[in-house]
Amino acid sequence: MNTPDLIHVHSVGYDLKNAKVEFNRELKLDVSNIIIEGKKGEILNIPRWVANVLESEKYVQIQDYDTLQELKQAITKEEVTGDFDLITLEPHFYIKIKSFMKRLPEKDYDLTESMLNKLVRKRRSKLVRLADSSKLTPALSQKLTVEEREFYNQIHESSTKFSKKLIGEKT
Repeated sequence: MNTPDLIHVHSVGYDLKNAKVEFNRELKLDVSNIIIEGKKGEILNIPRWVANVLESEKYVQIQDYDTLQELKQAITKEEVTGDFDLITLEPHFYIKIKSFMKRLPEKDYDLTESMLNKLVRKRRSKLVRLADSSKLTPALSQKLTVEEREFYNQIHESSTKFSKKLIGEKT
C-alpha cells in the first residue's frame, strides 16, 4: 500500500473514533440509526466524522484543545531523548494533529505547523539513523506512528539494497 492510501485508510479509522463535542444549540438527529441528541452547552462523545459535519454547520464545537499541548509535550520529550531513542507517539498522532490544524485560524495554523515541522525533523533524523542500522523491532514499532513505520521500512530497505549494491552478498 502506498503512503497516500495508508494515510487515507488510517484517517478513516481515526474519523470513526469518538470526539468530545459541546453543543452550540439544541439538536435531535436520527440518520440511519445514528441518533444524536444534545442541548446547548451539553458535552457528549460522538463519532468524529459526525462531529466534523456538525461542526461545519455550527451545531457543535469539537473539544480537542489538548491536542496542541500533546504536540508541545512531544517536542520537549523528543528533544531530551538520545539520538538513537524515540518517545512513543500514538499510531494516529499526525492524523490527529492535521485534523486539529484544519480548524485553526491561519495565524494559529502557521504556528502549529512550525511546531509540527520541528517534531518531524527531529524524529525523521532519528528514524533514518535507526533504519540504516537495523530492522524494525516490535519494541520500536510500538513507539512509531503508522506513517513513521512505513518510512522506517522504506529507509531500511533502501539502505540494505544500497549496501548490497556496493558490497555484494555473501555467497
